[in-house]
Amino acid sequence: MRGAGAEAGAGAGATLTAPQPQVSGPAPAGQPAYRAYRPELQGLRALAVILVVCYHVWLGRISGGVDVFFVITGFLITGQLHRAITRGGIRFGPLWGRIIKRLFPAALTVLAGVILAGYLFLPQHRWFSTIEHVFASALYFENWQLAAESTDYFAQQNSASLPQHFWSLSIQGQFYLLMPIVVALVAFVARKAGWGLRSPLLVTMTLLFAGSLAYSVWLTATNQPLAYFHSLTRVWEFMLGGLLALSINHLVLPRGLRILLGWLGVAGLVCCGLLLQVGTVFPGYAALWPTMAAVLVLLAGATESRLGADRWLSSRPLEFLGDISYSLYLWHWPVLLMYLTVRHQEEVGLKGGAVIIVASFVLAIATYYLIEEPARRSRFGLKRTWGGYAFGAVLLVPVLLLTQGWQLHSERLATAGAVAAGDPNYPGAMAIDGGAADMAAYDAEPAPSLINLPYEWNKFSDRECEMSRRGHKMKICKTTNGATAKKRIVVVGDSHAQLYTGALDPLVEPNDWQAYSIIRGGCPFSTDSELIKESQACVDYNAALVEELREIDPDAVVTMASYQVSKGRTERTPEGFVAQWRKLASAGIPVVAFRDNPRYDFEPSACADDLGARSPRCSGVRAELYPEVPSYERIPGVPGNVRFVDLSDYFCDGPTCPPIIGNVRVYMDDNHITQTYMNTLAPVMERELTTALGW
Repeated sequence: MRGAGAEAGAGAGATLTAPQPQVSGPAPAGQPAYRAYRPELQGLRALAVILVVCYHVWLGRISGGVDVFFVITGFLITGQLHRAITRGGIRFGPLWGRIIKRLFPAALTVLAGVILAGYLFLPQHRWFSTIEHVFASALYFENWQLAAESTDYFAQQNSASLPQHFWSLSIQGQFYLLMPIVVALVAFVARKAGWGLRSPLLVTMTLLFAGSLAYSVWLTATNQPLAYFHSLTRVWEFMLGGLLALSINHLVLPRGLRILLGWLGVAGLVCCGLLLQVGTVFPGYAALWPTMAAVLVLLAGATESRLGADRWLSSRPLEFLGDISYSLYLWHWPVLLMYLTVRHQEEVGLKGGAVIIVASFVLAIATYYLIEEPARRSRFGLKRTWGGYAFGAVLLVPVLLLTQGWQLHSERLATAGAVAAGDPNYPGAMAIDGGAADMAAYDAEPAPSLINLPYEWNKFSDRECEMSRRGHKMKICKTTNGATAKKRIVVVGDSHAQLYTGALDPLVEPNDWQAYSIIRGGCPFSTDSELIKESQACVDYNAALVEELREIDPDAVVTMASYQVSKGRTERTPEGFVAQWRKLASAGIPVVAFRDNPRYDFEPSACADDLGARSPRCSGVRAELYPEVPSYERIPGVPGNVRFVDLSDYFCDGPTCPPIIGNVRVYMDDNHITQTYMNTLAPVMERELTTALGW
């Protein structure tokens, strides 16, 4: 759901200090008389709101509405700042104070609701991630939180977050902070040079538009997930609206053309999300589609014709939707996610979607009339220059305190759920050999605790890490007992190979082994890019990794023998795996390759918590996952330096692959094994390694 959630909430900041969209300046000849109030702009906002909500709820897609709101925001604030300069200057304190007073009440109300709903209904393993996102959203850097996660393979495994739609509000908040400073600096230079304001401002905004658009196109092509949330890739959308605000009253267009432009803009907005995969190609040049559609609607303006799109956009229902658009955006995404969470569903269906939309409307209307409007009309915070900041602090501090309280409570639960090594209540994989894999044999609660699942990534407990001098973002971690080690073992590959560091970790000290891990998420040890299509970076990384291994000259390399063990018996051993093994064979390096563990389209641990560990819905069927003959036994040309190990008997107990074995939760998500469970595999790992290598 992350792709869809990326867009939600974008409409919040489209109004700066009041819900009425305004522009300034006299109307040129041939245009209708200037109106300070533009109800068709409210209708444009309403259209974008409806599109985003419906696309999210029923289609699971992104509509491009967020880009429309960025244009509207740039259009409105540029006009306001231009007027402020011509009237004597920008008063920064009152300006930002009014913005805080306009935006904080509804946003922080929703975040408080997210905290309450998250605590009551979210699975505990999603608490820490949600807390991080609430904190980032409250302080307006949620887009950077998501940008960081988009470049972190392990963070990408997180589920969609309740407040992640605040990323767009964060970018708008950053724009509100910086744009007045930019305009003031341009005005200062223009005044010193004896120039007027409009032309220098047009030049400055054009340069910002061009630079940001070029950067957006480049970054979208090279790292689209990062580009989607990056502030600098969105600047051009605000600038587009600002350039229009400075130019619109100097453009003379025939009424017939404006009628046509209005409907072209509306049609472009409606079909954008249907014809483009917005979540995978935006922002870049593709975002010109919805932004230019918004520009066409704004250019059309008030046609005073019954055939004009503005007649429909100015209707009272759409005007009302424009009024509540901020609250509707804020509420619809958490309502959608909570519905899916509580009902254990991936999709909502027609009736479920209607329930979500109605609930979102009810909450939005209540928030508008009980929170937004009273706060906007209140004189609180306006008597003093910096009063708006005090008003904001009164609202912000309680939300931050609630977030911190939830964090401390979660940390206490996590500490209480820790399991000591060798605890007989948690034999894990060893229960398979002992015949007591069923959780009914134990009195204690399963481990690790649900709240600890996000932190169950396998790693060495005592290690030091450094970046390889070969580059390629190659991170080399190793245990710190190198001086006394008799054997050196290197684990290489993707996150599934990393799982075996958890089984190796307890063996390092007693066996005098030194263990290395050289891991790149989503990049198995292969000569080809197996998981990320046509990733040259992965191919180059693996080529450099072979050279690194030759230099380390380990006694053994541990990696994966197969991947994609999932329903339908899709297990594969690509030729690229074998090609890498041959390179190590030429260097005389032994390889121990492990058969992959199952991957699911659900999270077994969370399912067991919801439905019970014995629910058939929470277990895999071995015959549907593993082919009778492993894929690596069906591929020719395997070099003699490779030994295969099949631990499928420890992921599946007989015909089923349960979520809990030996009172230990097997999975941290839908395909990665918990470190707690892998630690219990240490005796098996020791036996298999020493047998395979003849140690």
